[in-house]
This record gives sequence, structure tokens and C-alpha cells, in this order.
Amino acid sequence: MIEVRPFGDSALQVTLGDVVHPETLPRVHALMRRVEADRAAGGPWGAPVPGITTLLVPFDAHASADEAATDRLRRFADAVAADAVAADTTQTQVTTHRIPVRYGGADGPDLDAVAARLGLTPERVVELHTSVCYTVYILGFMPGFGYLGELPEGLWLPRRDTPRTLVPAGSVAIAGRQTAVYPASTPGGWHLLGHTEVRPWDIERDSPSMLRPGDIVRFEPVG
Repeated sequence: MIEVRPFGDSALQVTLGDVVHPETLPRVHALMRRVEADRAAGGPWGAPVPGITTLLVPFDAHASADEAATDRLRRFADAVAADAVAADTTQTQVTTHRIPVRYGGADGPDLDAVAARLGLTPERVVELHTSVCYTVYILGFMPGFGYLGELPEGLWLPRRDTPRTLVPAGSVAIAGRQTAVYPASTPGGWHLLGHTEVRPWDIERDSPSMLRPGDIVRFEPVG
């Protein structure tokens, strides 16, 4: 399913699917990179904003009529959707991040409760959490907050019944089928498994956000 529709008077939203699917997200990221490349070459686009099944693409209404921008973007979307190896063609531009984590204790105050609720040992929770590579689905909620998936099925768990009024920056957490690192101190309802000194958001860097949609994250336990 491909749909390109207006989003206000100077943006278009491309829908590439209606559910999270292993083929859909890589195509969203492939389309994002195609738009970015065309933008760099003088295309009429603003910075594209990826979702899990959609891509929001601003465009310069003075440089391109709505119909022309729609046709151009649909050609890009059709080409990406028709490419059976769209995920592979973007891998050369994907960055892998290894994030060291101290699990449990004061660093991960929910680890024991999560383990008990799932019928696992805390050690097994850590083993599962560090056993897979996660894809950065999207950035949202706050600057630098990456929604990472998918968790191993044994760790699927709804958000906390009662959110915390303050989650420390660097907290490594899970909720639903996803995991994340809190880039700043904020209220939050995810389960806190550990803590990292890695800073996902730093305005002193040339690119403040460490993560980009499509990047890969691997968590590594440390003492």
C-alpha cells in the first residue's frame, strides 16, 4: 500500500504500510535517504521526518506545485517499494552503536520487578535484552529519544501502571515491544533496567542526536 497525500499546504505524507512490518520500516528509511539525496541535489524538499510506516516530506511550494511534488515523490516511493532489497541498499549508510549498560540496583530499579512479572531471573532479562541488535525506528517524545525495536518476545511488557515523575538521563528502559535510552531527565512510564553514560543528545556535537532512524543499537552489560 502506497499513499501520498497533502499534509497542510507545504508538506506531503507518504504511507508505505499500515502495520509495523520487517519490510516496511527499511523502505521508509530508504525513501527518506532518497529524498535527502534529491534535496542535496537541489530538489524542492525540506528535511524528511520518518515514522514507523510513513514519511513526512515538507516541500517548497514556491519551487514546486503540489501536483508536481506529489508525482515526483510517488515515483520515489514506487521505486523503493518495488526494490526487493531496499533494506540492503541502505546498509552502507547505517551506523551501529554499542552502548554499555550497568543493569540492576540503583541503575535499574525495575529489573527485579520486571523479572518477577515475566517469570524470569534478572540475569535472564539482561541476557535477553543484550541478545539482539535493535533498529532505531523513529526519534520522538524528546530530542534524541530513539524508539528501538524489536525486543525479544520474552520481554514484551506494557508500560508501568504509574509513571515516574522523574526518570534520570541515561536510563535504559523497555515498554511494549521497544527499548530506549532516556537522553534527558524527564517524567516517564517505561521500566528501567539499567543506566548508561552514553549521551544520545548533546548540543555540543555537530550532530546533536547520536541516533538516526535506521541505525543499529547493541547494548552491552558492564560491571
